Amino acid sequence: MNPNTRSLRWKWLISAMVLLLSSVPLLAQEAEPQLDTGDTAWMLTSTVLVLLMTLPGLFLFYGGLVRRKNVLSVLVQCFAIAGIMSLLWVAFGYSLAAGEGGRFFGNMDNLMLKNLTAEGLVGTIPESVFITFQMTFIIITPALIVGAFAERMKFTAVLIFVTLWTIGSYIPVWHMAWGGGLFAQWGVIDFAGGTVVHINAGIAGLVACIMVGKRKGFGSAPLMPHSVPFTAIGAALLWVGWFGFNAGSAGGAGSSAGMAMLVTQVATAAGVITWMALEWIISKKPTAVGVATGAVAGLVAITPASGSTTVLGAIVIGVLSSLAGYYFATVVKHKLKYDDSLDVFGVHGIGGIIGAILTGVFIREGYEHGDGQLMKQVLSVLVTIGWSAGVSVIALFIAKLCCGGLRIDERAEEQGLDTTAHGENAYD
Repeated sequence: MNPNTRSLRWKWLISAMVLLLSSVPLLAQEAEPQLDTGDTAWMLTSTVLVLLMTLPGLFLFYGGLVRRKNVLSVLVQCFAIAGIMSLLWVAFGYSLAAGEGGRFFGNMDNLMLKNLTAEGLVGTIPESVFITFQMTFIIITPALIVGAFAERMKFTAVLIFVTLWTIGSYIPVWHMAWGGGLFAQWGVIDFAGGTVVHINAGIAGLVACIMVGKRKGFGSAPLMPHSVPFTAIGAALLWVGWFGFNAGSAGGAGSSAGMAMLVTQVATAAGVITWMALEWIISKKPTAVGVATGAVAGLVAITPASGSTTVLGAIVIGVLSSLAGYYFATVVKHKLKYDDSLDVFGVHGIGGIIGAILTGVFIREGYEHGDGQLMKQVLSVLVTIGWSAGVSVIALFIAKLCCGGLRIDERAEEQGLDTTAHGENAYD
């Protein structure tokens, strides 16, 4: 062999080895999570949008639906819940929900966020942003429940109940769905909170309104909303904020977020038109409260499916959730005589159930999922219903013992919670 040829081959071999060895650190570096400023910017925006859903969105939506003597009580409850849940999430909620653990709970390794660093990442965003984003979810979920027993529950009992329920039901269902627990192990799809938020809160609301009892006058005379414009503005803020809720659950500003935003808009539009059409056909007059409630029904139902469904699926989900919500709000609760004041169960509970189940039916091409998805969705719904109901009964019983009863007295109910519980009037 020519010495020059042998030398050339050795040079090529050495060069290849040098190139291979030099690429190893680069490959290892590329495998590490990297901060993405675009994803971070979107998640910061989504966090603000979801907080907007509670303050002021939910307060205005609920506040307009109650009578004028109770509007401030809803405001105070929403603000108080926002404060309590924020601190609870930081103290131990995040650790129990997101920490590695069993099928129902995480661990206690990150109490008071002691392991959090400014540089820590979840995917491509700072962990601090992820924690705050999820904090807005733990704020709105128990706040949804207060609409079921509005105008008649003691303020102290409200705070004790929602705190115990959040620890006993919201956190474990969060872990089951999003923290690697039971639902995640089954392969359940819950993109943005069908089980975690809406079924969970809707069932708690149903149990609470039954245990607290009906409002004085329920069933004998219409208990009319005091400010329909408040309700319409609140629903509009919920609609806008829901893009952060659903598209933000993608965890970044990618194609998944874009599809979630599209199907959220489509399902909501279908919910509005369906509820309006029902009122037009049945009572001949489509109402502002009706179209606002139809919008919320569509938003609720598309939540679990927003990361996986088709556009046609979103339309069907929006239509069916609005149909069912209308039936439960106008027929079922009066026939069964439970006073779900602001239709928390009828809209959130039923809408969440429909959305979670149909998530297993309408799955777009290319979305990875296992066999038997529909049955997995049904099982997750049944577990959430049973879990939330059981925890709600226990939490309400403890609140009753601590407060000498759940319900305000008859005089306070007649005067309204604004003056008797908070010493203020909303209007002169």
